[in-house]
Amino acid sequence: MKTRISVIVWNEFRHERENAAVGAIYPEGLHTTIANALAATPGLNPGALPLDTSTATLDEAEHGLSEARLASCDVLIWWGHKVHNLVDDAVVDQVQKRVLEGMGLIVLHSGHFSKIFRRMMGTNCSLKWREAHEKERLWVVEPSHPIAAGLGEYFELPNEEMYGERFDIPQPDSTVFISWFEGGEVFRSGCCWERGHGRIFYFRPGHEAYPTYHDKNVQRVIANAVQWAAPRVNIVDVCPNAAPLETISPKAGFTNVGITQTKADLV
Repeated sequence: MKTRISVIVWNEFRHERENAAVGAIYPEGLHTTIANALAATPGLNPGALPLDTSTATLDEAEHGLSEARLASCDVLIWWGHKVHNLVDDAVVDQVQKRVLEGMGLIVLHSGHFSKIFRRMMGTNCSLKWREAHEKERLWVVEPSHPIAAGLGEYFELPNEEMYGERFDIPQPDSTVFISWFEGGEVFRSGCCWERGHGRIFYFRPGHEAYPTYHDKNVQRVIANAVQWAAPRVNIVDVCPNAAPLETISPKAGFTNVGITQTKADLV
Protein backbone atom coordinates (compact mmCIF):
# COMPACT_ATOMS: atom_id res chain seq x y z
CA MET A 1 0.00 0.00 0.00
CA LYS A 2 1.34 3.42 -0.96
CA THR A 3 2.10 5.83 1.88
CA ARG A 4 2.89 8.85 -0.31
CA ILE A 5 1.69 10.21 -3.66
CA SER A 6 4.22 11.17 -6.34
CA VAL A 7 3.10 14.26 -8.26
CA ILE A 8 4.68 15.91 -11.31
CA VAL A 9 3.55 19.44 -12.19
CA TRP A 10 4.15 20.00 -15.91
CA ASN A 11 4.25 23.45 -17.48
CA GLU A 12 5.33 24.65 -20.89
CA PHE A 13 7.09 27.52 -19.01
CA ARG A 14 7.10 30.08 -21.80
CA HIS A 15 4.91 32.98 -20.65
CA GLU A 16 6.86 33.45 -17.41
CA ARG A 17 10.16 33.80 -19.29
CA GLU A 18 8.86 35.87 -22.19
CA ASN A 19 6.45 38.26 -20.45
CA ALA A 20 7.77 40.37 -17.58
CA ALA A 21 4.30 40.87 -16.05
CA VAL A 22 3.68 37.12 -15.91
CA GLY A 23 7.21 36.55 -14.60
CA ALA A 24 6.53 38.97 -11.76
CA ILE A 25 3.52 36.87 -10.67
CA TYR A 26 5.30 33.53 -11.08
CA PRO A 27 9.03 34.27 -10.91
CA GLU A 28 9.95 30.57 -10.76
CA GLY A 29 7.13 29.49 -13.05
CA LEU A 30 3.56 28.68 -12.18
CA HIS A 31 4.56 25.00 -11.96
CA THR A 32 6.80 25.82 -8.99
CA THR A 33 4.01 27.79 -7.30
CA ILE A 34 1.62 24.85 -7.68
CA ALA A 35 4.20 22.27 -6.57
CA ASN A 36 5.14 24.28 -3.46
CA ALA A 37 1.49 24.77 -2.51
CA LEU A 38 0.80 21.05 -2.90
CA ALA A 39 3.74 20.13 -0.69
CA ALA A 40 2.25 22.33 2.04
CA THR A 41 -1.42 21.30 1.63
CA PRO A 42 -1.85 17.60 0.75
CA GLY A 43 -5.67 17.61 0.86
CA LEU A 44 -8.52 17.73 3.37
CA ASN A 45 -10.15 14.34 2.85
CA PRO A 46 -9.81 11.68 5.57
CA GLY A 47 -6.80 9.51 4.87
CA ALA A 48 -5.09 12.10 2.66
CA LEU A 49 -1.53 11.03 1.94
CA PRO A 50 1.52 13.31 1.94
CA LEU A 51 2.79 14.35 -1.47
CA ASP A 52 6.19 14.15 -3.13
CA THR A 53 6.08 16.97 -5.66
CA SER A 54 8.40 17.71 -8.57
CA THR A 55 8.18 19.68 -11.79
CA ALA A 56 8.82 19.22 -15.50
CA THR A 57 8.83 21.67 -18.40
CA LEU A 58 8.59 21.62 -22.17
CA ASP A 59 12.23 22.41 -22.93
CA GLU A 60 13.67 19.56 -20.88
CA ALA A 61 14.70 16.36 -22.63
CA GLU A 62 11.51 14.40 -23.38
CA HIS A 63 9.71 17.40 -21.84
CA GLY A 64 10.84 16.08 -18.45
CA LEU A 65 8.50 13.11 -18.88
CA SER A 66 10.68 10.14 -19.73
CA GLU A 67 9.13 6.69 -19.69
CA ALA A 68 11.02 5.88 -16.49
CA ARG A 69 9.86 9.04 -14.73
CA LEU A 70 6.24 8.53 -15.76
CA ALA A 71 6.41 4.95 -14.50
CA SER A 72 6.88 6.25 -10.95
CA CYS A 73 4.38 9.13 -11.24
CA ASP A 74 1.03 8.79 -9.49
CA VAL A 75 -0.57 12.05 -10.64
CA LEU A 76 0.46 14.34 -13.50
CA ILE A 77 -0.73 17.97 -13.48
CA TRP A 78 -0.67 19.68 -16.90
CA TRP A 79 -0.59 23.38 -17.81
CA GLY A 80 -0.04 24.49 -21.42
CA HIS A 81 -1.19 27.34 -23.61
CA LYS A 82 0.79 28.83 -26.48
CA VAL A 83 2.85 25.90 -27.78
CA HIS A 84 0.63 22.82 -27.55
CA ASN A 85 1.91 21.87 -31.01
CA LEU A 86 5.50 21.54 -29.75
CA VAL A 87 4.66 18.69 -27.40
CA ASP A 88 6.13 15.49 -28.85
CA ASP A 89 3.51 12.94 -29.85
CA ALA A 90 5.70 10.17 -28.42
CA VAL A 91 5.46 11.81 -24.97
CA VAL A 92 1.69 12.13 -25.36
CA ASP A 93 1.56 8.41 -26.18
CA GLN A 94 3.44 7.60 -22.97
CA VAL A 95 1.20 9.82 -20.84
CA GLN A 96 -1.92 8.26 -22.36
CA LYS A 97 -0.55 4.79 -21.68
CA ARG A 98 0.10 5.63 -18.03
CA VAL A 99 -3.38 7.13 -17.54
CA LEU A 100 -4.97 4.01 -18.97
CA GLU A 101 -2.84 1.96 -16.56
CA GLY A 102 -4.04 3.97 -13.55
CA MET A 103 -2.08 7.25 -13.28
CA GLY A 104 -4.14 10.33 -12.47
CA LEU A 105 -4.20 13.34 -14.82
CA ILE A 106 -5.21 16.88 -13.79
CA VAL A 107 -5.51 19.35 -16.67
CA LEU A 108 -5.57 23.06 -15.83
CA HIS A 109 -7.06 26.04 -17.66
CA SER A 110 -5.79 26.36 -21.25
CA GLY A 111 -4.63 22.76 -21.11
CA HIS A 112 -8.10 22.07 -22.51
CA PHE A 113 -6.45 22.39 -25.95
CA SER A 114 -3.43 20.25 -25.06
CA LYS A 115 -2.72 17.18 -27.13
CA ILE A 116 -3.11 14.88 -24.14
CA PHE A 117 -6.50 16.25 -23.02
CA ARG A 118 -7.96 16.16 -26.52
CA ARG A 119 -6.59 12.65 -26.94
CA MET A 120 -8.22 11.45 -23.72
CA MET A 121 -11.53 13.21 -24.44
CA GLY A 122 -11.79 12.30 -28.13
CA THR A 123 -13.39 15.69 -28.92
CA ASN A 124 -12.27 19.16 -30.03
CA CYS A 125 -12.41 20.54 -26.45
CA SER A 126 -13.22 23.99 -27.90
CA LEU A 127 -14.99 26.79 -26.03
CA LYS A 128 -15.63 30.54 -26.13
CA TRP A 129 -13.25 32.90 -24.31
CA ARG A 130 -12.66 36.55 -23.47
CA GLU A 131 -9.94 38.30 -21.49
CA ALA A 132 -11.52 41.29 -19.77
CA HIS A 133 -10.39 40.97 -16.12
CA GLU A 134 -13.75 39.58 -15.03
CA LYS A 135 -14.84 38.28 -11.66
CA GLU A 136 -15.36 34.51 -11.66
CA ARG A 137 -17.66 32.85 -9.16
CA LEU A 138 -17.17 29.10 -8.90
CA TRP A 139 -20.26 27.34 -7.57
CA VAL A 140 -19.73 24.03 -5.80
CA VAL A 141 -22.50 21.93 -7.37
CA GLU A 142 -21.36 18.59 -5.88
CA PRO A 143 -20.44 19.47 -2.29
CA SER A 144 -20.11 15.78 -1.34
CA HIS A 145 -17.42 15.15 -3.95
CA PRO A 146 -13.92 14.65 -2.46
CA ILE A 147 -12.53 17.42 -4.69
CA ALA A 148 -14.86 19.92 -2.97
CA ALA A 149 -13.71 19.06 0.56
CA GLY A 150 -13.17 22.15 2.73
CA LEU A 151 -14.90 24.58 0.38
CA GLY A 152 -17.99 26.66 0.95
CA GLU A 153 -21.01 27.00 -1.32
CA TYR A 154 -18.87 29.00 -3.77
CA PHE A 155 -15.65 30.95 -4.00
CA GLU A 156 -14.65 33.89 -6.15
CA LEU A 157 -11.63 35.09 -8.11
CA PRO A 158 -11.54 38.87 -8.63
CA ASN A 159 -9.94 38.71 -12.09
CA GLU A 160 -9.87 35.84 -14.57
CA GLU A 161 -10.11 35.05 -18.24
CA MET A 162 -13.65 34.04 -19.23
CA TYR A 163 -14.35 30.59 -20.62
CA GLY A 164 -17.93 30.03 -21.79
CA GLU A 165 -20.12 27.23 -23.04
CA ARG A 166 -20.42 25.30 -25.17
CA PHE A 167 -17.39 23.38 -23.91
CA ASP A 168 -16.93 20.55 -26.44
CA ILE A 169 -16.20 17.68 -24.07
CA PRO A 170 -17.84 14.30 -23.51
CA GLN A 171 -20.43 14.27 -20.74
CA PRO A 172 -18.42 14.29 -17.47
CA ASP A 173 -18.84 11.44 -15.03
CA SER A 174 -19.35 14.21 -12.48
CA THR A 175 -19.28 18.01 -12.55
CA VAL A 176 -17.98 19.48 -9.30
CA PHE A 177 -17.89 23.20 -10.19
CA ILE A 178 -19.80 25.54 -12.49
CA SER A 179 -18.43 29.04 -13.05
CA TRP A 180 -20.34 32.26 -13.57
CA PHE A 181 -18.54 35.27 -15.05
CA GLU A 182 -19.15 38.97 -14.68
CA GLY A 183 -20.03 39.23 -18.37
CA GLY A 184 -22.83 36.69 -17.97
CA GLU A 185 -21.42 33.39 -19.26
CA VAL A 186 -21.35 30.10 -17.37
CA PHE A 187 -18.94 27.19 -17.72
CA ARG A 188 -18.48 23.62 -16.47
CA SER A 189 -15.25 24.39 -14.68
CA GLY A 190 -14.54 21.25 -12.66
CA CYS A 191 -15.15 17.99 -14.53
CA CYS A 192 -14.21 14.36 -13.79
CA TRP A 193 -13.82 11.31 -15.99
CA GLU A 194 -12.41 7.82 -15.84
CA ARG A 195 -10.38 6.53 -18.77
CA GLY A 196 -9.13 2.96 -18.59
CA HIS A 197 -7.97 2.53 -14.99
CA GLY A 198 -7.08 6.22 -14.50
CA ARG A 199 -8.96 9.30 -13.36
CA ILE A 200 -8.94 12.70 -15.09
CA PHE A 201 -9.94 16.07 -13.62
CA TYR A 202 -10.20 19.30 -15.62
CA PHE A 203 -10.09 22.54 -13.61
CA ARG A 204 -10.74 25.79 -15.44
CA PRO A 205 -9.11 28.70 -13.49
CA GLY A 206 -5.48 29.63 -14.09
CA HIS A 207 -4.84 32.27 -16.75
CA GLU A 208 -1.17 33.18 -16.53
CA ALA A 209 -1.80 36.95 -16.29
CA TYR A 210 -3.46 36.62 -12.87
CA PRO A 211 -2.23 35.28 -9.51
CA THR A 212 -4.83 32.50 -9.54
CA TYR A 213 -2.48 29.75 -8.36
CA HIS A 214 -1.66 31.80 -5.25
CA ASP A 215 -5.33 31.63 -4.23
CA LYS A 216 -5.91 29.31 -1.27
CA ASN A 217 -9.21 27.94 -2.60
CA VAL A 218 -7.63 27.10 -5.95
CA GLN A 219 -4.73 25.43 -4.16
CA ARG A 220 -7.19 23.45 -2.05
CA VAL A 221 -9.06 22.21 -5.13
CA ILE A 222 -5.87 21.02 -6.81
CA ALA A 223 -4.67 19.32 -3.62
CA ASN A 224 -8.01 17.54 -3.19
CA ALA A 225 -7.97 16.55 -6.85
CA VAL A 226 -4.54 14.94 -6.47
CA GLN A 227 -5.89 12.74 -3.66
CA TRP A 228 -8.96 11.82 -5.74
CA ALA A 229 -6.96 11.08 -8.91
CA ALA A 230 -4.23 9.04 -7.22
CA PRO A 231 -4.02 5.49 -8.62
CA ARG A 232 -6.18 2.76 -7.16
CA VAL A 233 -4.49 0.16 -9.38
CA ASN A 234 -1.64 -0.05 -11.86
CA ILE A 235 -2.63 -2.49 -14.58
CA VAL A 236 -0.44 -2.73 -17.67
CA ASP A 237 -2.55 -3.36 -20.76
CA VAL A 238 -2.18 -6.74 -22.47
CA CYS A 239 -4.21 -8.49 -25.14
CA PRO A 240 -3.48 -12.21 -24.64
CA ASN A 241 -4.55 -15.23 -26.67
CA ALA A 242 -6.37 -17.01 -23.85
CA ALA A 243 -6.45 -20.77 -23.36
CA PRO A 244 -9.97 -22.09 -22.64
CA LEU A 245 -10.93 -22.81 -19.05
CA GLU A 246 -13.05 -25.75 -20.10
CA THR A 247 -12.65 -28.39 -22.80
CA ILE A 248 -14.10 -27.22 -26.10
CA SER A 249 -15.78 -29.95 -28.08
CA PRO A 250 -14.72 -30.26 -31.75
CA LYS A 251 -17.26 -28.74 -34.13
CA ALA A 252 -17.97 -30.34 -37.50
CA GLY A 253 -16.74 -28.25 -40.41
CA PHE A 254 -14.41 -26.10 -38.30
CA THR A 255 -10.68 -26.31 -37.69
CA ASN A 256 -8.42 -24.74 -35.08
CA VAL A 257 -5.72 -23.96 -37.63
CA GLY A 258 -4.59 -20.33 -37.35
CA ILE A 259 -5.94 -19.54 -33.88
CA THR A 260 -2.40 -18.94 -32.59
CA GLN A 261 -1.99 -15.74 -34.60
CA THR A 262 -1.54 -12.59 -32.54
CA LYS A 263 -3.61 -9.44 -32.48
CA ALA A 264 -0.68 -7.68 -34.12
CA ASP A 265 -1.10 -10.03 -37.09
CA LEU A 266 -4.68 -8.83 -37.53
CA VAL A 267 -3.99 -5.08 -37.52
